[in-house]
Parts: sequence; C-alpha cells; structure tokens
Amino acid sequence: MRYFPLFADLAKAHVLVVGGGEQATQKVRLLRKTSAHITVVAEAVTDELRELGDQSAIWVIRRAFLARDLDGQRLVYAATGDRLLDAAVSRAARARSVPVNVVDAPGLSTFIMPAIVDRDPVTVAIATEGAAPVLAREIKTLLETLLPANFGTLAKRAQALRETIAKAVPDARTRRRLWERLLQGPFRRAILRGAEDEAGRILAAELHGEDRLAAPRMTGRVALIGCGPGDPDLLTLKAVQRLQEADVLVVDRLVNPKVLEYARRDAERIFVGKTPGGPTTSQAEINRILVREAEAGKVVARLKGGDPFIFGRAAEEMAALQAAGIGVEVVPGVTAAHACAARVGLPVTLRERVRQFSVVTAATAEGEPDLDWQALASARSAFAVYMGVGNAPLLRKNLLAAGADPATPVVIVENGTLESERAFATTLCDLTDCVATLAVGSPAVIFVGLDWDEAGLCRPETVTVYRRRQPAANVPALDDTVANAEAAL
Repeated sequence: MRYFPLFADLAKAHVLVVGGGEQATQKVRLLRKTSAHITVVAEAVTDELRELGDQSAIWVIRRAFLARDLDGQRLVYAATGDRLLDAAVSRAARARSVPVNVVDAPGLSTFIMPAIVDRDPVTVAIATEGAAPVLAREIKTLLETLLPANFGTLAKRAQALRETIAKAVPDARTRRRLWERLLQGPFRRAILRGAEDEAGRILAAELHGEDRLAAPRMTGRVALIGCGPGDPDLLTLKAVQRLQEADVLVVDRLVNPKVLEYARRDAERIFVGKTPGGPTTSQAEINRILVREAEAGKVVARLKGGDPFIFGRAAEEMAALQAAGIGVEVVPGVTAAHACAARVGLPVTLRERVRQFSVVTAATAEGEPDLDWQALASARSAFAVYMGVGNAPLLRKNLLAAGADPATPVVIVENGTLESERAFATTLCDLTDCVATLAVGSPAVIFVGLDWDEAGLCRPETVTVYRRRQPAANVPALDDTVANAEAAL
C-alpha cells in the first residue's frame, strides 16, 4: 500500500487551488461540499469561478501563482494544465510541507484524489493508487446503485440519537441490539423512503421498551417494481435498492432471471408467471399473495417486466393492497416500447413529422381489443402495439379497413434488449406474412407509422427488412395469400 487512506478535516481550513480552467473548477465544486475557505489563484478563470468570487463564496486572485500563496494553506491543488507550472507549485508546496495534489500527475503529488461516493456524513473513497482511475469509477458506479439517496439521512439520525439511546439503554449489549434493529429494520426503511412520522413512531416504541412479542404486529410493505424489457443494466437505482431490501420477491414470467441477482440471496422467490396458453397464476391469486406476505410483516418486491403502469395491472394490485391497509410504492421501469425503439435507432417522435405517439395493447381479457381504428389509421398516427404478435392479422385487417395506407411502415422488435433480440422492418401490407414467415414470437413490440426507411432513422445492421411485394394503393384488406398466412398463425 503506497497511499495510506485518510480523511482530512477541512472545517474552516484554508485550501488553495492554482488554476482557473475546467479542472480547477471541478476541484472547487468538490471542495465547496466542505466548509473550507477556498482561494483560487489564476490569471484567467471560468465564468463559474468568477461568479463564485463575485458572490464571496470563494476568494479569487487574478494573477500568476506566487510561492507565498501557500502560506497558511492546509491543502493545495495544482490544476493549471501547464505541467511546468504545476511542477513549480508542487516543489513549493513540498518545501513548505503542504500536502499537494497535481491533477493527473501522481508523481508530482503527495496525496491523490479518490473517486467519492457522497452520502454525507457517510463518505466512501475509492482509489487505485493512480494505476487505473477508470476502475475506481466503475466501483463508484456500483456503490452508487447500492446506497440509497437517503443513506446519509439515516446516518445523521443515528448520530443525533446516540446520546438519547445511551441514556435510555445503559446496558451495552442491549444497546447494540437496539442499534441493529433500528439501522437494519423498519426504522431504517422508513427513513430511507422519507417517512419521518413513521420512523418516529417506531423509535418511540423501541425506546419505551415495549415487548417485541407483545407489541402490535408490524405490517410489511410492497414495492411494485418495473424491471424493464429484459436487460438488467436498464434497472433504475431505486429498483436495485428495493430489491436489496426485499424479504420476498413475487416475480413475473417476463422478468430476466439475471435481475434476481441484485436481490438478497436469502430472499424468498415466488414465481407468478402468466404463460399464454399455458400455466397461469390468476391476478386474484397474485393479489392474495402480495397481501398475505405483507401482512406477515415482510418487505415484498413485486417484479414486473417493463413499467408497472404500462399494461402491467399495477392499479389492480395497488387497489388490493390499499384495501388491506398495506403501504405500496411504485418504482417505474423502462418501458419496452421506448427501449426497443432505442435499440434499433427508431425515434418515436420527430419534429414537424410525428408529433404524437401512442401505446396500445392488442390483447384484452374480453377478446378483441376495442381500439379507435380510425384514429390509428391516420396518416400522421404513430403507435406501439404490445402483445400484438398473435393478433397481427387482426391489426392488419382493421387498420386497412379503416383506411390506413398499405405502405405504412412497420417495425417489429422481438425479445428487445436481450441477446436473442431480433428486429424486422416491413409494411402494414406485409405485416401478417412477415410474422408468419419469420416465425416472430412473443414478447415483441410492433411499431406502426414510424418511417424506418428514411435515411438515418434506423440502424440498418440491427434490422432485417422484409418485403414480400410492393403494395399497390388499392390492395384489399385481405387477399387469398395473406388470408392463408393468417390462418396458419
């Protein structure tokens, strides 16, 4: 270990930054998170540094660096971009035993800057001794996903409670167990989600020494989590955090198994898939499972593909949970329509051309979807169809019957964002034949009305173009060939 990790107390300390460019500005931004007195010495400075100086937030000296600028400084940063000047600052600082950091020059520095995860007062510093800063940033990114935004708030509450708890619970062993309950149980979860009143009630019950066996049973809570279209890298930070808190995972069929690797290993897994034409867990049974597990005091993560509020039946689950008096939170996910369009480079809106974009479903519990076919058939209409592969013949038939142009562009993305992803570009006229001939399966999103054939709109290497024929303006809604293809589906 060449660099020994330390945390410097900069409260009211004087810190010098030599340089006025972007690198120096970045250092000042970081230093302003402390209460240090910051001095910047440079002949020219960025607008941001100038404004901070005008506001007396920092002291800006507009001239060349002088060795005497180091007098009284706790730390110094050299960020001039001029390696000779940076070296001169380093020599002067070393001569005065002032710790110095020269940006991107470990050999000229007596301390280096780590990658920082800031959850004040919890601070995590990651360094590679200057060998591979990219790896330090990678670790920082991972830690950012693991630590909730309110993690620092939890630490501040713990700090504020130390004296109170020490007086209320004199026995060291009992006090340690209390801290474990507070910082790992319901109190922690309430603070992390900003439920201060609930946290106060939990703390009061703990401090009054209520018998945990005799105390009222704690009701759990449920997070309805959107897991995106498949790629686990598209999970949101909040989704990862809720996964790590969960005691129970209630998992949909379309959730990528790799998503579960972000959850605790000891979390119970309940699979409630709905397979078309196969084994299915009814929505009523899913609702009962969620209520049952939460009433047992467990933290439940309900994992759904895409986004819970886009054909995810989240409203029904929310209603059942709220009726049972159970707290429920919705964690949005990347919806399949947006992710699949992005994968093939297909903008879902275009200025001056496509000003509105709809998302519809081609499958309903009642059978044939009751859609506004006239509106969807409009020349300016663009929309994505969920669960539309099995009903592709119906989509084609109704759109053409409503007056849609047979040449309307169509893009189909199957298994979007997964390794097995396939994408096809065709026309409304050839939609049914494309699905049948290329054996397109679910899950897939069908985009209608987005001009994939225009240069620059699609990544051609990701899309297979299917054209059985060039459609004529008077192509009927169904001809014999297409009808045969539809019958085969």
